This record gives sequence, C-alpha cells and structure tokens, in this order.
Amino acid sequence: MEPPIKTPEQLLRYRSLRQILADKSENVYAVEPGDSVFSAIQLMADKNLGIVLVEQNGKLVGVLSERDYARKIILQGRSSKDTLVREIMTTNVVTVTPDHTIPQCMALMNSGGFRHLPIVVDGKTIGVLSIRDLLKEIVAHHERLIRDMELAKLTMLSGGTSY
Repeated sequence: MEPPIKTPEQLLRYRSLRQILADKSENVYAVEPGDSVFSAIQLMADKNLGIVLVEQNGKLVGVLSERDYARKIILQGRSSKDTLVREIMTTNVVTVTPDHTIPQCMALMNSGGFRHLPIVVDGKTIGVLSIRDLLKEIVAHHERLIRDMELAKLTMLSGGTSY
C-alpha cells in the first residue's frame, strides 16, 4: 500500500511546542527572588542551564540568565553571595503558550534579543525553549521536508510503483 499523499500544509507544518517540550527530558527549574545569586548560579551549573526561572508563590516573576550574572555581578564587582536574585533578575519576561508556532517564537527571540522562552499555561510555566531547541527543530523539519520531497519525486519518476 502506498503512503498517503501529504498536502502542502501537512508537509510544511512544524511540530507543536508541546511536541518539542515532550522530547526534552529536563524539568523546569526555578529559584525565588529572595534567594542568593550564588545559589541560583549553583543550580544553573548543577543542571547545565543557561537560565533559571524566578518564581514567587508558583508564579513567574522573572528570569536569571548567565548574561544577567555576567553583566550585573561580575562586571560591576558585586558578590554573588551577598546579592539577591531580585536585585539582578530580568523582570520583563516574554512568554508564549503552546499554541504559538516555531516561526512566531523565533521572531520574538530575534526581535527581543533573548535566547530562552518560557512556555506558560494558565499562569504556570510548563517548560522553557532555547534558541538551540528551536534551531534543532527547524533543521530536523527541513530534513524531513527534503526526504519527503525526494520520496515523492522518486515515486513520480517510477510511475507510482515502489520497489
């Protein structure tokens, strides 16, 4: 039996953000605004993260990134043990829902100049996507698209008969 012919919309559609999150094994890690920057950086190092969420009473109130640490602690000669997360965290956090698309997320990250995007549902952060996650998905998508197009071309050239 021949595989069903896919429509252009089916061929060109990216996987959903929920599907991408399901493939990621990492959990959502968060600190509180009153925690020391040192403890937040320690968590980031232990979990190999470039960003950690800042939550208060389960609600996202900011993020702390390696960039925040470098610019607001190291370059200003501050002590990470004596500085609280609330003093240096980024508070204007752009978030998306699982209904956003990969192109929409890429556009937001590009225009905002950030590399991590929390995904929020009903006020709860369900995951964080990095620019690396999105680029990996885009490359995989294009590889699937090329493979499907090559298969369709071979099918047409062979007169619809597959061997």
